[in-house]
Amino acid sequence: MARPGRVVIAGAVTGLVLVAFGRSYQATTKSAGSVVPESIDIPSIEVEAPLMKLGLSKDGEVELPPYEKPKMAGWYTGSAVPGDKGASVIIGHVDTKTAPAVFFKLRQVRKGEIVKVERSDGKVVKYKVDSVEQVSKDHFPAKRVYIEDGLKLVTCGGKFDYAKGEYVDNIIVYASRA
Repeated sequence: MARPGRVVIAGAVTGLVLVAFGRSYQATTKSAGSVVPESIDIPSIEVEAPLMKLGLSKDGEVELPPYEKPKMAGWYTGSAVPGDKGASVIIGHVDTKTAPAVFFKLRQVRKGEIVKVERSDGKVVKYKVDSVEQVSKDHFPAKRVYIEDGLKLVTCGGKFDYAKGEYVDNIIVYASRA
């Protein structure tokens, strides 16, 4: 768990990466129209969770779901709607100060397993996990997460740095349409 108010380090570089690759926040959300992802289902780790919209904070970092709602994940509105072309990014906490959160078991997901996202238009989009990686927050693969096609699920992981009040790594699941 990170300190309240602290966001995934990837958010700090999101705006820079999108600008560097010729994409803007407005362009990515415009294509989404009124369709949004509403829930995520990862049967292999018994996750069924509602999704909320996550934007960018005033300082340009990706917002996180509130700690008061540990069983909720969030879809980054600057990414593609799951099922549409482009990178779709869903973020959730690994834990809180007192209990596991929505993505507590995310590191246990394996290649080939299915992730389902239900959208507001009634479609259920299925993805097959391609890989799972644990990376230092200092070396977060922003281009791969925020630009390359496919679904990305992101949470914290690795060792907890008590001095900083946060995990030192991110767990990232990469998946493509099934």
